Amino acid sequence: MSTITTQDGTEIFYKDWGPKDAQPIMFHHGWPLSSDDWDAQMLFFLANGFRVVAHDRRGHGRSAQVDFGHDMNHYAADAAAVAEHLDLRNAIHIGHSTGGGEVAAYVARYGIPQGRVAKAVLVSAVPPIMLKTDRYPGGLPIEVFDGLRSAVAANRSQFFRDLPAGPFYGFNRPGADVKEAVIDNWWRQGMMGSALAHYQGIKAFSETDQTEDLKAITVPTLVLHGNDDQVVPYKNAGVLQAELLPNATLKIYEGYSHGMLTVNAEVLNADLLAFIRG
Repeated sequence: MSTITTQDGTEIFYKDWGPKDAQPIMFHHGWPLSSDDWDAQMLFFLANGFRVVAHDRRGHGRSAQVDFGHDMNHYAADAAAVAEHLDLRNAIHIGHSTGGGEVAAYVARYGIPQGRVAKAVLVSAVPPIMLKTDRYPGGLPIEVFDGLRSAVAANRSQFFRDLPAGPFYGFNRPGADVKEAVIDNWWRQGMMGSALAHYQGIKAFSETDQTEDLKAITVPTLVLHGNDDQVVPYKNAGVLQAELLPNATLKIYEGYSHGMLTVNAEVLNADLLAFIRG
């Protein structure tokens, strides 16, 4: 397997496909998944002549199940370590959900200062912050995230069936086209990772205020969100991102779920390609 070891000794798994002289696209996955969640995008962009890179966040997928560093600071540093190891330049960074927070942190703190980033994309992403605060009173109450922690601790395997079978892909909506293999694959990816990383990662994706990260991202940034996202409500995320980003394009998809990159891949891939080539 292709891995790097970060400065704090954590082994990070990554995939690097395609011509090494092609423009790179680096994908950042959501909680509690792995780089495998980008299969539909990596194959599509590889076929369109790009170099495609994705890594498993620490504690997720095939990366080391360490007992420290499950926070946005370390997520961004690990992404930077991969980008620097592969010497990715003129890169597009695309993040989904928690991976969107990782992209915001990486691009603002490492990618732009190092001159490595051309554009960024936030898909169903968590910034600026999911938690209800004085600054963002439209956020979700802490009890929502305490409930997630309780579910992970009590029966992670069952929770990792219920979430994709229900709100994640909108399979709980009347008349939904429920795809059992998609649910199975979500469960498989989740159960590859560490219960500790997943438990502690809830704080990272819900309580990290990334307002300043968003304000610092000067490269063109595409913000994509579904208006039927039951996991990360679009009015508290995508809409606010577009307001805070200096150079943003916002697109809201009617009726699309949090997991639209998988269940609506054909539409999303075409829109991503148009933005990258535009």
